Amino acid sequence: MLLAVSIGSSLVVGLVGYTSGSDSLRQAAFDRVTEMRQSKATQITDFFTTTENSLVVYTRGTTAINAVKAFTAGYDELQAKPASAADTSTVDALYTNTFAPQLAQRTGADTDPAAFIPANPAEVYLQSHYTDPGLDGTKALATEDAADGSAWSAANATYQDYFREIIQRFGYGDALLMDTDGHVVYSAKKNVDLGTNLDSGPYKGTSLATGYQEALHSNEVDYVGITDFERYQPSLGAPVAWIMSPVGENGVTSGVMALQVPIASINAIMTSDQNWAESGMGQTGEVYLAGPDQLMRSVSRELIENPEQYQKDAIAAGTPPEVAARAVQVKGSILIQPVRTMAVQNALAGETGTLINTGYLGSENIVAYAPLDIPGLQWVIVARIDTSEAFAAVNDFTRNLILSIVALILVVSLLSLVLAQVFARPVRRLVSAVRQVAAGDLAVEVPQGARDEFGDLGNAFNDMSRSLRIKQALIDEQSSENEKLLSTLMPAAVAKRYKEGEETITDVHQDVSVLFADLIGYNDFAANLGAERELSLLNGIVASFDDAAARMGVETVRTLREGYLASCGLVVPRVDNVRRMVEFALEIRKIIERFNAQHETELSLRIGIDAGTVSSGLVGRTSLAYDMWGEAVNLANRVRRASGAAGIFVSQAVRDQMRDAVGFIEAGTVDTADGVQTVWKIQ
Repeated sequence: MLLAVSIGSSLVVGLVGYTSGSDSLRQAAFDRVTEMRQSKATQITDFFTTTENSLVVYTRGTTAINAVKAFTAGYDELQAKPASAADTSTVDALYTNTFAPQLAQRTGADTDPAAFIPANPAEVYLQSHYTDPGLDGTKALATEDAADGSAWSAANATYQDYFREIIQRFGYGDALLMDTDGHVVYSAKKNVDLGTNLDSGPYKGTSLATGYQEALHSNEVDYVGITDFERYQPSLGAPVAWIMSPVGENGVTSGVMALQVPIASINAIMTSDQNWAESGMGQTGEVYLAGPDQLMRSVSRELIENPEQYQKDAIAAGTPPEVAARAVQVKGSILIQPVRTMAVQNALAGETGTLINTGYLGSENIVAYAPLDIPGLQWVIVARIDTSEAFAAVNDFTRNLILSIVALILVVSLLSLVLAQVFARPVRRLVSAVRQVAAGDLAVEVPQGARDEFGDLGNAFNDMSRSLRIKQALIDEQSSENEKLLSTLMPAAVAKRYKEGEETITDVHQDVSVLFADLIGYNDFAANLGAERELSLLNGIVASFDDAAARMGVETVRTLREGYLASCGLVVPRVDNVRRMVEFALEIRKIIERFNAQHETELSLRIGIDAGTVSSGLVGRTSLAYDMWGEAVNLANRVRRASGAAGIFVSQAVRDQMRDAVGFIEAGTVDTADGVQTVWKIQ
């Protein structure tokens, strides 16, 4: 008794202490990552807000307005003159000897310089006089006048310092001005996009071109558009994002100004200028951004701190080796490192929360995630820290508590040995009886003892023995009910394999017909019905379908509120499975017609049928479902949607087997792995 009471009280106190202490420490860890996420979300949102406001100030200012006009006039003047042979040769050499090889080296893809070499005179002139032969934007940024006497050079001499200051002070990658005809009339760094046309040139499909069109036609004085990162060819395939706004005055737009979003500024915010530990992120914590493609939009901490370990961890976590090597090579993970984690997926779905899951580098993390409120960008923010670090305090607390309880239990146990013999004799009788029960003899009972605690224990044992007999009978009865339930959820052969402990149960069936049916119009019909009445009518329809299936040798696979999936030849192979399935489709159509006549409704069915090879098996762990899949299932689903109208639609294979039995008309086509296939509708 001393041992039981002491151990029990020790365990209760320990359990209460552990629960209270560990919960508090765990909550503190979650609060920590949540605060990291909220802080960085505020900073990155403020950064984009400040950038947008600054751009509006630039574009509404006299300097930007006059610059657009001056560069547009200079560009038009150059466009009116044919390009000289020397300029053309210089530009050809730039693309052939420098741009194309560097782009191919950076992207790993063959690059044809002919696809990028400019054709219009102004573009040739500007790139031959201003674009650095080595594509060094820093050198081009310092150039103010090519001393050629052109109006464009005069404009550049006037305004280059203004745009250079914007870039150098705020870290933008580049500053562009576009006229209303899509020409890039100015680039601060004089890259190969200088002079190109965004409507017809080689970069017409880029986010820069799309954002330009949206800004040009926005009809808003304060409009600011932001594009997501994409690999931009003029930047040799590096990730580039743009923020742009129309330039004009008095309601008249004279052009568009675009600033290349500074990656360094985004990384500085997300990494706290690479001072992770000092900013409260510990040794493994970080906050990163991700886009809708589940790729990073900021740099990985481990990539900066330990590139070799990053490469090993990324590959071990499933990142392709060439992708991890690429990130190490360019020292960046934007648009490179995949982050297909549950946290990113939840945030992309608009959710905010915390969880514990495996991170993109394979370690277990506690994570706080949320979508970002930045107009034009579907970005999410994720703060993470390894659980080994986050829960280190919990582990220390748990270890110390366990050691204390174990020590206390050992002391009490030693003291209890002195009294053990007093209780040994009556206990032995109980032990013998317990062993008989353990051997399966539930009829055993111990003799009635004295009217003390051991007597009460003997009586309790006898009650337990009788209770076990009753429970065993109930278990046997429940087992029988479970057998019946399994037979309704899956075929008998599958149920047998499941009971035998087989974890992965799947079969391939060579000749099976598959039917997908959609019930159209039921929502409108049931709109004014009560929930009970609505479900009762729907169950009646499904029961009629099931009865028809049983009569015709068709197996019901899955039933949804407005959908019905059936097969023929899946459980019981049938040589006439196609005929049976077509007759079943016609029968359930009649069932709906009878329902319409009875209830004065206009319900209809959209049915798709195909025949071929399918796979079937049990899906799920905690919630089992018998399902089938395969090309025949996919094609049956697709032919059902071929025309969008109600009716019975079949594949070419079904029509070939039933052409002499029923009438068909063409209802459309679907693309398959074997080519375009005709969809037929049963008349």
